[in-house]
Amino acid sequence: MTIKTEQNGKTGVIFYLSGRLDTANSPLLERKLKQWKDKKDEIILDFIELSYISSMGLRVLLHAQKTFNERNRKIIIKNINEAIREVFEMTGFIKLLELA
Repeated sequence: MTIKTEQNGKTGVIFYLSGRLDTANSPLLERKLKQWKDKKDEIILDFIELSYISSMGLRVLLHAQKTFNERNRKIIIKNINEAIREVFEMTGFIKLLELA
């Protein structure tokens, strides 16, 4: 998995994820989110090129969502494909995460 970042105004950043968010790659996303948690009010995770998400990837998203909510900050996920949407729906994450 690769993650490219781009500033989104003064208070936001966009993460462009590509590849697979699985057990091997989840720590990378977790580190990147921790780097930005106190610096930006909003993080957008763009899944346009993300092909797969595992339970470990879901755990990272859930933990990040909780951390950001506690700090009155937002994580927004956009451009999810049908396979990932189906995983979100089956696990209930569709109701827990903010999708754009």
